[in-house]
Amino acid sequence: MDFNQVLFKDKTFASLLEDIYKNAGRKEKEIKALIDQLKPMIQEPGDAMMLVPLLKEYMELAIKNDDALIKMAGIVQRAMANTGEGGDGGMLSDRDKELLFQEINNTGQNIEVKQIGNGNG
Repeated sequence: MDFNQVLFKDKTFASLLEDIYKNAGRKEKEIKALIDQLKPMIQEPGDAMMLVPLLKEYMELAIKNDDALIKMAGIVQRAMANTGEGGDGGMLSDRDKELLFQEINNTGQNIEVKQIGNGNG
């Protein structure tokens, strides 16, 4: 399996895996920073009850976006393995195409929800 095979534009499988790794580290730092910023705002239990659901939603969105990248990497990995095993030239199966399009649609919907929630959309 060639990890430097170009998938689209200048994105390789290796760079896709690197993006997944970097996203996980960046999200961890962002969540810690967000928690540190929110701590001074919590003066009583009612404050926490208002802020915790927002933090939970932010974390869930980050996890869903990372999951989408991981699923896409899995599909690409299977396609690359099929090519290496004398498969159908790396073409995706109908099931893989369906999964890929579902993830793209889910990611797009999550981004729209986040933008609307932030007042940017």
